[in-house]
Amino acid sequence: MNQNTMNAWDAISAAQAECYVTIGNNRYNFMQALNLEAKIEKTKTEVPILGRTMKGNKTVGSKGSGSATFHYNTSIFRELLYQFQETGKDKYFDIQITNEDPTSSVGRQTVILKDCNLDGGTIAKFDADADYLEDEFDFTFESWEMPEKFSNLVGMQ
Repeated sequence: MNQNTMNAWDAISAAQAECYVTIGNNRYNFMQALNLEAKIEKTKTEVPILGRTMKGNKTVGSKGSGSATFHYNTSIFRELLYQFQETGKDKYFDIQITNEDPTSSVGRQTVILKDCNLDGGTIAKFDADADYLEDEFDFTFESWEMPEKFSNLVGMQ
């Protein structure tokens, strides 16, 4: 039996994060964000192999996409959509996410999503029955960087 287990305090708190959005020369503290998730989907092709009944799989590319939910109290993303409507010029931007829980021994991780582009977004809304309004958008990104990485937990290696 494995005697090494993770300590409960090493679970990263869901709310202990920072998020910044850089659009052109402007960097915004995206403090109204409620959640954000970015994923990579690998593009694979099947490879027939002589002498095998099962095909192999070869990665030939990837695609980055994500979604964010935030308080409905900023117009910066609507402004991007409006600028596209008015000029036909699409804006790309970067999103930087840092997770750091001071109670955990793993330190911090920072990921920068490069050349993000909105899939669309909410133009206007209201809800007479709600306590507050939320907004959301889906996006794609062209690449990503990880300048800071979590350290391994004691006992992992």
